[in-house]
Amino acid sequence: MIKNVIFDMGNVLLDFDPQVQLNAACRSKEAKPILFKELFGGEEWIQRDLGNITVDELYSGVAARIPQEYHEDLRRLIDIWQNYMLPLDGAKEFLLKVKAKGYKVFILSNASEDFYSYFPKHFDLDFFDGYVVSADIHIIKPDERIYRHLLEKYDLKAEECLFIDDREDNVQGAEKLGIKGFVFRNNYDDIGRLLGL
Repeated sequence: MIKNVIFDMGNVLLDFDPQVQLNAACRSKEAKPILFKELFGGEEWIQRDLGNITVDELYSGVAARIPQEYHEDLRRLIDIWQNYMLPLDGAKEFLLKVKAKGYKVFILSNASEDFYSYFPKHFDLDFFDGYVVSADIHIIKPDERIYRHLLEKYDLKAEECLFIDDREDNVQGAEKLGIKGFVFRNNYDDIGRLLGL
C-alpha cells in the first residue's frame, strides 16, 4: 500500500528546458549547440549536482573547452538559467490533491545547492514531509545509495513508496530497492488514477 509519494524536481514539478534557457541567454545562434553540449552535457554540470564544485569552477571548466567568443553567452547562461525553472502546468494543484488524500510527499532531486534559491520561489519546502538534494550528500540518481538515504532519513519502507521521475534510469534505480516507480511524461492524471485521487 502506497503511503509516500516521492517526486523528482526537474520536469516533474519544475520545467527544465535548456533550449528555452539557451534562447534567452545566447546572442549567437552558433553558441547554442556548443553550450548545450558543453554546459548541460558536460562533466561540470554533474559535479555541480554532486556538490563538488563552485559556480566559478563550472564556468572556468566549460569556458576552457569553448571558443572565447562564446564566453559572454556562457556567463549569461549560468547567471540566468534558474529564472526559467518554472512550475509545470498542474504541478501545484496535483501536489495539493496528493497531500489532501493523506499521502506524505517528498522531493528527491539531482540538483546543485542552487536548488535552495529557485525552488522555494515556487514551492514552500515546509509543504513537503522531507527532501533530499544530491549536492547535500554528494550522491546522484540513479546511484541506489541516494534512494536508500531518503528511506533511512525519513524512516520509510520501500514498498510503501511511489517514486516519480522523468528519466527511466532514475526510476529503475529506485525500483531496485523495491520502490514502485513511475516514469513521468506530463501525465498527472495517470498518477492520480494510480493513487486513487
